[in-house]
Amino acid sequence: MNEKKKLTLKDIGRELGISVSTVSRALKEHPDIAQETIKLVKDYAESNNYVPNLLAVNFRKNRTFNIGLIVPELVHHFFSTVISGAISEANNQGYNLMVSQSNDILKDEVLASRAMLNSSVDGLLISISNETHEGKHILEFLEKGKPVVQFDKITEKLPTPKVIVDDKDGASAAVKHLIEEGFTKIAHIRGREDVKNASERCEGYKNALKVAGLENHDYWIKTCIKISEQEGYDFTKELMEGENPPNGIFCITDLVALGSMRYLKENGYAIPKEVGIMGFSNWMLSSVVSPRLSSVEQHGFQMGVESTKLLLEMIKKQDVESIQTVELKTELIVRESSRMSNSEM
Repeated sequence: MNEKKKLTLKDIGRELGISVSTVSRALKEHPDIAQETIKLVKDYAESNNYVPNLLAVNFRKNRTFNIGLIVPELVHHFFSTVISGAISEANNQGYNLMVSQSNDILKDEVLASRAMLNSSVDGLLISISNETHEGKHILEFLEKGKPVVQFDKITEKLPTPKVIVDDKDGASAAVKHLIEEGFTKIAHIRGREDVKNASERCEGYKNALKVAGLENHDYWIKTCIKISEQEGYDFTKELMEGENPPNGIFCITDLVALGSMRYLKENGYAIPKEVGIMGFSNWMLSSVVSPRLSSVEQHGFQMGVESTKLLLEMIKKQDVESIQTVELKTELIVRESSRMSNSEM
């Protein structure tokens, strides 16, 4: 059986007795075309299953209408919400999103970015890996006239726009809350020292202690490498078995905080009566563990939307030189793990 021939603009024009350009503009509802003609063309196209040749359209516009997005982890509550926001905004503007992950490894990030570039994406959204510092592979996009927007985990060494949250203020608010609840000896299980958002959160922690005039010891700061639940467990063990154990712990992420809580519960510590715990990121699990975990909301969906809006605007303007920074505010989410009073806050 012969495959049915695909209907073209020329076919529609011939059947309706109008030019190909009129058919094209009618399908796009061009203001110069009469409403009767638009309806006639659209009705005919729909009844005859007309499918536009997007490849040809995109070729003429020198665009693929695909954008790339690379995150450290796909199976991660925060990044999954960022991806959802990015997909929503991309689809609203007629773009498709190609998603990949770096596994927080530079080598994997380079492979993912080169694959995106070879796929001729029109631009790239990226949250860099913990091992990325120079980002030469990302500069390759700019060299080819394709804009890049960094979000969440960024490096200042790349001349691109950035969409971030106010990590320092969010951390400061979290520690201030612990202090207001009566916790006076507060430790911090932080992220890697060479990662910007981890350093911002650590600075916010230190600032809050300084303003309150509380103890601030280097041995109360523990540094994660993998940002894992097990590191939260192991570092909490070190802190609680030390000579001057804390009565409050602020963790770099909720995952680390869950490890901290696991150690405390296994060893008979009452949360928050004896030790208050605060996370960061507001994972879905935070609201279902017992006790429910206090955290800091990063508004991942909004970050995905704002990052995509910025990238698509640059694509339309053919702009690869913008270096603006968009900073989103965090929100303190107080639950049982840090609240000494019984009343809701």
